[in-house]
Amino acid sequence: MAIRTTPRISPLRLLAATTALTALAFTAACAPGGGTSTSTTSATTSQAAVVTDAAAMGDLTLTVWDQEVRGGQNEQIEALNAAFHEKYPNITINRKAQSFDDLVKTLRLALSGSDAPDVVQSNNARSQMGAFVGAGQIISLDAYAGAYGWKDRFPASVLNLSSYSADAKTFGSGSIFGVPQMGEIVGVYYNKKKLADLGLEVPTTWAQFTEALATIKGKGETPLMLGNLEKWPAIHVFGPIQGAHTAADQVQNLALGNPGGDWTDATNTAAAAELADWVAKGYFNKDINGSKYDDVIARFGKGEGVFLLAGSWNTATLDPMLGDDLGFFAPPPATAGGAPATTGGTSLPFTVTAASKHPDAAAAYINFLTTDDAMKVIAEKGNLPVLNSAALAPTSGGGKDVYAAYELVTTSGHLLPYLDYATPTFSDTLGASLQDLIAAKKTPAEFATALQADYGAFIAK
Repeated sequence: MAIRTTPRISPLRLLAATTALTALAFTAACAPGGGTSTSTTSATTSQAAVVTDAAAMGDLTLTVWDQEVRGGQNEQIEALNAAFHEKYPNITINRKAQSFDDLVKTLRLALSGSDAPDVVQSNNARSQMGAFVGAGQIISLDAYAGAYGWKDRFPASVLNLSSYSADAKTFGSGSIFGVPQMGEIVGVYYNKKKLADLGLEVPTTWAQFTEALATIKGKGETPLMLGNLEKWPAIHVFGPIQGAHTAADQVQNLALGNPGGDWTDATNTAAAAELADWVAKGYFNKDINGSKYDDVIARFGKGEGVFLLAGSWNTATLDPMLGDDLGFFAPPPATAGGAPATTGGTSLPFTVTAASKHPDAAAAYINFLTTDDAMKVIAEKGNLPVLNSAALAPTSGGGKDVYAAYELVTTSGHLLPYLDYATPTFSDTLGASLQDLIAAKKTPAEFATALQADYGAFIAK
C-alpha cells in the first residue's frame, strides 16, 4: 500500500511543483534498464515496436499479482478486471490477490522462477522495486509510456516515484518501471461523535493535537489506535511525527536514500522521543506490537479509540462502519498557518515482469487500470484516484475529508516519501527499530543511531 473551487487544478500536478526539491536532488537520467529476456527487449525498443491493440493480440491469459485486498480496493480492481475482459474477451485475467505482507514475502522468489506472473504490484522502495530493477526481473516501461502518453497524463512527481536507473543505483529518475492507480496520504482519522462528546475540536497546530491526546486519556478514552504486529504500520505513525519536527528537505533526503540527511540530529531524535512518550503515557491501545494492522482498523471502525494515524486507503473500509461519524484531517503543522507535512505518495505501482510472454498485453492492462474511466471507478469505490481527484471528490463521508487533506498538503504543504524507500534494508531496520522503541527496548537515541547506521552505510557506497 495511497489527493478542489475556482479555478481548480489537479493536486497531483501541483505536487510536481511542491516536490521540485526532490527532483533536483536526483542525478541525470540513465539508459533504460531491464534484463536480457525477449520481453525486456520488446519493452526497451522503439515506440514503433509496441503493439497497443489488445483486441488483436490473440487469445491469452495474463497472470496478475496484486495486494488490493481491502474493501473498496478489492472492489475497484474486480470491477476494472471485469471491464477489461468485457472489452477484450480474448484476454483472461488470472488474478492472485494477497496481503501486502504476503506479496512482499513471495514476490522475490516468484520473479526468479520460470512461471513468474505477467503483472505484479511492487513497492517502490529500493528493497523491492529497486532490487527487481537491478536483477533485471521487471522491465522498463518507457516505450509503453510513449505509446500510451503516460508522461502527458501523469505528473513527473508521480512517475519519478517509480523510476530507476538501469543499475538501480539512482532512484527518482531514469526509466519508468511502474504505474500507480491511487494517491495516498497518511493523516488522522477521527471519530466525530467521540471528539464532540469530549468537548474537543479538530486541532490546527501540533501542540493542540498533543494536548488533545492528554485530554482524551484523562477522560478515560484511548486517544490513538495502532496495530503494529507487521512492523510497517508504525512507520505511518512516526512519519507524521517526524514531519512536525524535521525539515521537509531533510526528510526527503533520508527517505529516498540521498545524501544530506542525518537520523541522529536533534529533530529526528525529538520525533522518536515524542513517539516513545506517547506510548509511555498510555495514549495508544496496550497491544500495539501484538495486534494486526487490519484488526485494529476494524476495532476503530467499531468505535474503539478517538484518533487513528493511518493511510487514506482505509477510507473505503471505515466509511461504511462509521458513516457520518468518520472524519479525517492532515496532521497539523507545528505553528498555526504553517505548512503541514506528512507521509504520502502513490499506491503500489503495477509493473511488467521480465518473464512475461505477453508484455504488450500486460502494458495494455496497466494502461486500462489507469485511464480516466478507471479513475472514476476508483473514486466510486471509496478510494483516492491518483489523477482527476479534483473532479472526482465525493461530497460527503470520510472520503470528502481525505480529498481535502490531500489537496491541502499537496498544494500548501509537503507530501513526504515513505521512509522505507531509503535503502535495500531500511524497511526491516526501521520496522524492527520502531517495535523496539515502542516496547522501550531502544531509547530514542539508540533508535536514531540504528537508522543512521543503515542509511549512512548505504550513502557511503
